[in-house]
Amino acid sequence: MTTATGHTTAIRAGKAIGTDVYDSTGKKLGEVKDIVLEKTSNNILFAVVSFGGVLGVGEKYHPVPWSELDYDPKVGGYVVSFTADRLKDAPSDSIEALTKDDGRAFRDRAFAHYGTKPYWH
Repeated sequence: MTTATGHTTAIRAGKAIGTDVYDSTGKKLGEVKDIVLEKTSNNILFAVVSFGGVLGVGEKYHPVPWSELDYDPKVGGYVVSFTADRLKDAPSDSIEALTKDDGRAFRDRAFAHYGTKPYWH
């Protein structure tokens, strides 16, 4: 099955990790650092998007609902509908903290922050 842009609906996590993330104006916001999976339901809890810092120092890690990332082959990365300011105000922590206690606390906070419809309802 293909998406509107002609890509298949399946992607390997290893291919998505390291892909840049842009806002709708083309400004680079960060990159996908990891993808957190919910093993019992076979869903993606969220993508971990890095933001800020220089050469990895001072970088923040934000949980972003997977459905907020839209791959655009023209930019060779994911495009999100929110701005850098919205990302700055989003929940963030270390990757380890984001996944503590099955990651649900950060999942819920991220979905609420972006106003994303929860997949678990």
